[in-house]
Amino acid sequence: MAENFLNHKEKLNIDNIKFTNLISFLMGFSSSLLAYILSLYFKVISGTDNVGIFFLISYLIILIIFLNLHKLAQKIGKSYLFYLTFVIKIIAITALFYLPLSILGIIFLMIYIIGDAMSWVCLDIILEFFSVDKMSGRIRGVYLTIGNAGFILAPFLSFQILDIFGFKGIFFASFVIQFLIFSISLMAFRGVDHTFKRKETTIQLLKRVFKRKNIMRIYYISFVLDFFYALMVIYTPLYFLQIGYSLSQIGLVFSIILIPFVLFQYPVGILADKKTGEKEFLIFSIFIMGVATLILYLFNYKDILFLTTILFVTRVGASIIEILRDSYFYKKIDGYDLDIIDFFRTSRPVGYIIATILSSFLLLLSFDIKLIFLLIAIVSLSGLYPAFKLVDNKSERERI
Repeated sequence: MAENFLNHKEKLNIDNIKFTNLISFLMGFSSSLLAYILSLYFKVISGTDNVGIFFLISYLIILIIFLNLHKLAQKIGKSYLFYLTFVIKIIAITALFYLPLSILGIIFLMIYIIGDAMSWVCLDIILEFFSVDKMSGRIRGVYLTIGNAGFILAPFLSFQILDIFGFKGIFFASFVIQFLIFSISLMAFRGVDHTFKRKETTIQLLKRVFKRKNIMRIYYISFVLDFFYALMVIYTPLYFLQIGYSLSQIGLVFSIILIPFVLFQYPVGILADKKTGEKEFLIFSIFIMGVATLILYLFNYKDILFLTTILFVTRVGASIIEILRDSYFYKKIDGYDLDIIDFFRTSRPVGYIIATILSSFLLLLSFDIKLIFLLIAIVSLSGLYPAFKLVDNKSERERI
């Protein structure tokens, strides 16, 4: 079946895009505040480095939710669904602040993970509703750059708070930011009609998406990126602790290696829109992300400058993949394709599910966390095949 994308109904709304970008910055900060301490929290309570089971359960639930998210949006609207995710997160964070380190704390942290994943998908959908295809790379580039600017600021602060105030300090800071975002979003998206009309079963949705080969190719590339994120976020902090680095050193390293997400995404998004399309840069960025990760496994240097440099290079690749993945995909759909966006964002839970299953099995066979980097490298480089097979979007220069 030929892919027909010529009948998009689109309307550019600059003011709402600006509000969305502000919320993206604050959400990036709040997500990053907790992202790198999740595995530490699970480790402290469970007493093991093999904490993948907690992420596995969380992302199995997220996968089920994402495949049915369009049904919930159909009933209550996109904006109200976005608000609901913040209610879930605020309740979970409040419980975590008052609870001692316990199994119940693990449950509420998993609820937070689920709510946070839902928040990002809902914001994605809202942004697409305000966007137009021909500016997809630029709009997504600004959105991701601003969101990642928030993400960069938090890791160093997060580990400092953890070092001084413990987990309760992190949860209190997170509560304040979540409440601020919730308040701003209530004003920003007030009165916006975000209803969704199409009625379709999950099976019908999957059949429709599977017929669109380029959507499936970019989906696999998205899966590769999310697989990379999953294991890097879970196991890199544990690896640094294992080889003797302090929490403050880990926080500084993670703030440095996230800089490429601010440096590269907007200019690469402009290039994709105006001159090159996405395909060539996708191939390049997948290659450098995979090879740099392989170097982490092959070389046994524990020098912090060496590790920071290689991790920085992996994030150069990841940052370019992230913007071009979104630029490519959102040029194929519009804001009314809520169900397809929901499906596309299942790459995150699928990535986490498969990553945690494989990594948990690997760590049962060997307690060497460095093996995780080999696994990441193999999966990352597997993304080259669908990248080469992609039919590229035409840039503005190529359409002249």
